[in-house]
Amino acid sequence: MADNASVGALQQEALKRKERLKALRRKHQGESEVNDGSEPPEKKPAEDGNEEEKSHPVFKNYKPQDDSLHENVSERVQPGKVEDHIEEQLQAAKPEPVVEEVDLINLAPRKPDWDLKRDVSKKLEKLERRTQRAIAELIRERLATSKEDLSTVVNVNATANQQNVDSDED
Repeated sequence: MADNASVGALQQEALKRKERLKALRRKHQGESEVNDGSEPPEKKPAEDGNEEEKSHPVFKNYKPQDDSLHENVSERVQPGKVEDHIEEQLQAAKPEPVVEEVDLINLAPRKPDWDLKRDVSKKLEKLERRTQRAIAELIRERLATSKEDLSTVVNVNATANQQNVDSDED
C-alpha cells in the first residue's frame, strides 16, 4: 500500500512538472499562459491610447530633405582633443629601467663543472678541517720527539721558508 501511495504521489509531481514546462514554453514563445484564441501580446495594438508617442527617428549624420523631419536632427558634436589622451598613453607605455647596474657575475656563463664543485664543497670543508687537525697533531708529535725548544724550531722553519721565497724570486 505504501508503494502505491508513493507511486501516485510521484505521478502527480510528474504531471505538475509537465504543466510547468508547458507554461514556460508558451511564455518563451510569446504566447500568454491562458490562450484565449486571440493574437499573441506582441501583435496586439497598444491600448493605452498613446499612439502619438511613437518613436521618431533621430538624424545624426543625415540631413533630411523633408522640412517636418528637421526637428529630429541631433546637434553636431565636436570630437574632443585626443592629444592629451594619447600623450598619457605614451607616457604610460614607456618602460622604466628595472636594473640600473648589471651584475656581470650573474650574466657570465657558468663553467660546466660548477654543479660538481657546489656539491663537493661541503665534503671538502670537512676534509680541510681534518687535514688542519692532522697537520697540527703531526707538528706536536715532532716537537715532542725532538727535545728542542719550540721557539728555535719555529725560527728555523721561518728562515727556511724565507730562503725558499728568495730563491724563487731569483
